Amino acid sequence: MPAYNAEETLAKTLSEIPPSIAQHVILTDDASTDNTLRAAEELNIDIIIQHEFNKGYGANQKSCYRKALDIGSDIIVMLHPDYQYSPKLIPAMVAMITSGHYDVILASRILSGGALKGGMPLYKYVANRLLTFTQNLFMGLKLSEYHTGYRAFRSDVLQSIDFESNSDDFIFDNQLLAQIASKNFAIGEITCPTKYFKEASSINLRRSVIYGLGCLRITWLYFLWRVKLHKTLKV
Repeated sequence: MPAYNAEETLAKTLSEIPPSIAQHVILTDDASTDNTLRAAEELNIDIIIQHEFNKGYGANQKSCYRKALDIGSDIIVMLHPDYQYSPKLIPAMVAMITSGHYDVILASRILSGGALKGGMPLYKYVANRLLTFTQNLFMGLKLSEYHTGYRAFRSDVLQSIDFESNSDDFIFDNQLLAQIASKNFAIGEITCPTKYFKEASSINLRRSVIYGLGCLRITWLYFLWRVKLHKTLKV
């Protein structure tokens, strides 16, 4: 769980993770300005990593994945502790991977058509749909969205890509997907209800625009690699 100012939602998120599904719960606190770290300690989360200064969303994930791989995890689930996504879906996501059909599972807010009902701002919904359409077109995939923060991976997927070289910011998620797609790993999706409320993490309009432009840049670089105009994929 990559955490930043999740004091108000951490307990709710943790309480809905089905019992016995997770051998380890890893939380990285990215120098929160609230009491996220104390809340994590009081909830007896077994592995807590603390950043001495705010490194960014991508760097937060890197710390989580690095630790998960170090302790020998077989399946790694990335869940935001802001209670925006349903932890109850973890068993289904894990089962899709253990079935042998998929290497990566994305929990999609779009498949059910409930993103707007869940409170997703209209401009974010429109941007999501436009970006996803463009990315599918140029990357040759058929995903319902590329921008979910709820994902599950077989450990060897993360071991086979250089996620450490990716951005420390929000664009990390899209870089990761491009790397995964370039290795031809099987990506599956599952419908996920979503909730938007005051305590849920979100980025403002300015950072959303920067993120969107970054996604388009990654998509273009992936397309050039895909049509063999670039020999290596550098996103």
